[in-house]
Amino acid sequence: MTAHQLGLWPRPLTALRERIERDIEDDDRDDFLVVVPEGPPGGLPIGYAALTGQNIVDGAAQVEVVIAAEHRGRGHGAAALDALVDLAFGELPMYRLTAETHTDNSPALAVLAASGFVGEGVRRAACFHRGRRHDLAVFSLLRPEWEGLDRPRAWDA
Repeated sequence: MTAHQLGLWPRPLTALRERIERDIEDDDRDDFLVVVPEGPPGGLPIGYAALTGQNIVDGAAQVEVVIAAEHRGRGHGAAALDALVDLAFGELPMYRLTAETHTDNSPALAVLAASGFVGEGVRRAACFHRGRRHDLAVFSLLRPEWEGLDRPRAWDA
């Protein structure tokens, strides 16, 4: 279902870990495991978050967050998105972040809006999955909008 809603194929946790380790020096993306404290020592990985397509000259990047189905609806996606946004605007020289999701992915649309992202439009038939085309909703968040958000920053947690 996640692949359907996000337009990407899920990978096993080991593959995500390998990609993060392989791309550690890649300047145009930063990948992170989303970990909750319960479970084994060091926490339980439940998903991943990434800043991709980073363009330092333009100050632009795209955000991606994927949470395992059994851990959704508990605020983990929103917390991961907010931490990623705080990194992009608080530590990196980003000015504009974008995000995309299927237009029928109500939970992701709600998380993006709650995190301050503004809908920009729809990329019609932009994703092909299971034999049919799907529309993608496009969102963005600008640095001044983030600065105006009344919420704690990730580094204050």
